[in-house]
Amino acid sequence: MTASSTTASAGVANGQPAARLWSSRFAFILAATGSAVGLGNIWKFPYITGENGGGAFVLVYLFCIALIGLPIMMGEVLIGRRGHHNPINSMRSLALSDGRSSRWQGLGWMGVIASFIILSFYSVIGGWAVSYVGSSASGAFVGADADQVGGIFGNLLASPGDLLLWHTVFMAMVIVVVARGVRAGLEKAVTLLMPALFVLLLLMVGYAMTTDHFGAGVDFLFTPDFSKLTTEGILTAMGHAFFTLSLGMGVMMAYGSYLPREVSIVKVSIAVSFMDTLVALLAGLAIFPIVFATGLEPGAGPGLIFQTLPLAFGQMTGGAFFGTLFFVLLVFAAWTSAISLLEPLVSWLEEHKDVNRLASTLGAGFMVWLLGIASILSLNLWSDFHPLGMFTMFEGKTIFDLLDFFTANVMLPLGGLLVALFVGWGMKRASVESELGMESSVAFSLWYGLVRYVTPLGVLVVFVYNLA
Repeated sequence: MTASSTTASAGVANGQPAARLWSSRFAFILAATGSAVGLGNIWKFPYITGENGGGAFVLVYLFCIALIGLPIMMGEVLIGRRGHHNPINSMRSLALSDGRSSRWQGLGWMGVIASFIILSFYSVIGGWAVSYVGSSASGAFVGADADQVGGIFGNLLASPGDLLLWHTVFMAMVIVVVARGVRAGLEKAVTLLMPALFVLLLLMVGYAMTTDHFGAGVDFLFTPDFSKLTTEGILTAMGHAFFTLSLGMGVMMAYGSYLPREVSIVKVSIAVSFMDTLVALLAGLAIFPIVFATGLEPGAGPGLIFQTLPLAFGQMTGGAFFGTLFFVLLVFAAWTSAISLLEPLVSWLEEHKDVNRLASTLGAGFMVWLLGIASILSLNLWSDFHPLGMFTMFEGKTIFDLLDFFTANVMLPLGGLLVALFVGWGMKRASVESELGMESSVAFSLWYGLVRYVTPLGVLVVFVYNLA
């Protein structure tokens, strides 16, 4: 029996046991799309589009996805599959194999730590969505005015006990999925949740079409008015194009390590980018007509989802039912992203500490849950505690604000920048070409030019702008 047949008979491929690989290209696309599609698509994209004038912002955002987001995504998936380990070990092994310093593993560490920190406060927000499913189903928003809707949200934030309960529920949902492994947990969950998410989203778009303002929503999203586009709006579009694809968090490296060798990284990365963008646009089509129909403001900022939309649903026929569907949709989006955020740390514990899947998931999940309590308290009992208030830049920022600021404005863009530099300049060109399956092609030369020059410059501009 040959070595290769022995390996195959043992159920091992791509350096991983078969049970730790995605069963198909479609499974990876669903999982990676589930990671990318989260609160950023359903919550943040609509409100920043509203704040920045609509169509022109969307057009810039689409260009940024192609020039910044997609090249880095391909790079992260490439690193994960070629290293076929957790982000830390993959970075170390690839750096050493191409004659680079083992210190490049610091990039893997930064991604794992960033995903850990993000999940700690992301879970708190996911808990808000779970809470709002019950509130909407009970008819709490029906006939409510702005003060009453604002009071519901304010009371939730003011109660450490309620926030802890929903944070715990949401983290338990995440742990249950991740503990079951790649195929039985992650893949099975996204196979159910992602189609359900798309069905719910299409139902919401259908509901929006019943209003008299669907055309206004379409015009707002797709008719560019460049007079409303500012330099700040352009940079916001660049930044969101980067963050919406779950880049710089180690997630795509971890998911890429489970990608079978025969699957094209190029095709799946394009598919994920397309699906992620489609969800964001559908969310806009679902939300803006409802907002316009009730005479509310599309640029309502972060309060758009938890204050403006509940107010709108409360004024519309069938609002309680469709409001409940919307918050179920929000929970599904948050859930699929959250399981991907826990995976990098769990995979490192499994490989590096030789801890079984259940124990590593419980340990990692507990640490995330514990850190989340700091974010909960910063919304109420610790709201006057500003750890870095001695610096002008951080005056008034709570623990929740600081965790969000340092991950979104420092760790993620820096991680994305280093990924582009490592793939574009650190790895041997032949290794990159071989892994992408694009040897000596014009398409590869175009991508390689982007990832070496254009993408790093774009990320650097966003990085400096956010800090300034």
